[in-house]
Amino acid sequence: MKVFAISDLHLSGLVPKPMDVFGEGWEGHFEKITADWREKVGEEDVVLVGGDTSWGMKLAEGMYDVARLASLPGRKVFIRGNHDYWWSGITRVRAARPDDSFFFLQNDCVKFDGVVIAGSRGWTCPGSPDFTEHDRTLYLREAERFRLAFQEVKKVRGEGDTLIALIHYPPFNVKREPTLFTDLFEENGVGKVVFGHLHGSGFFPLRSEKAGIEYYLTSCDKVKFRLTQIL
Repeated sequence: MKVFAISDLHLSGLVPKPMDVFGEGWEGHFEKITADWREKVGEEDVVLVGGDTSWGMKLAEGMYDVARLASLPGRKVFIRGNHDYWWSGITRVRAARPDDSFFFLQNDCVKFDGVVIAGSRGWTCPGSPDFTEHDRTLYLREAERFRLAFQEVKKVRGEGDTLIALIHYPPFNVKREPTLFTDLFEENGVGKVVFGHLHGSGFFPLRSEKAGIEYYLTSCDKVKFRLTQIL
């Protein structure tokens, strides 16, 4: 079993929002992603989708875009991004999934063949240029969501299992200073962390290491609309 990741698909099937306004590379971006996906992914593989899947505002609009991935191979694991306004209650989201190859995480985890995946949206971290005191409440709340998720991990993780954390926001600032997120990852034996959210030309490494944990930035434009293999 292989594990791949990609983030920030920003699909807009029912809520037109052409992405080419953000640069020429976004033209036909969904077709680029799906072509690469079909080339790399097998039915037993796993694809982590790190938030901002759809511009939809309502559940039906978001699920329309999620369902566009139904014909693609592999098991698909999602977390919520800051633009996923359609994600309104995990029970409703899970009830609306296209089929049993789709998994949605919130305060919990999922396990496949010795790989455990825990995830949550996260939030902008202290020391980031856009962090203000108004962000602190959400930062603390999202750290608590990961604490809850790791409690669930302990119930299913076996000896030798790999633990992957899936988070939408970068879990640290550009200086890679410690945060509540990185502390939790280290305390709970996370091996790899996948995140997205970042776009544009600003520099942020696609892959880095901190305290023995590998971090992967997988925003689709950053990775040229190709899936990144994590395992």
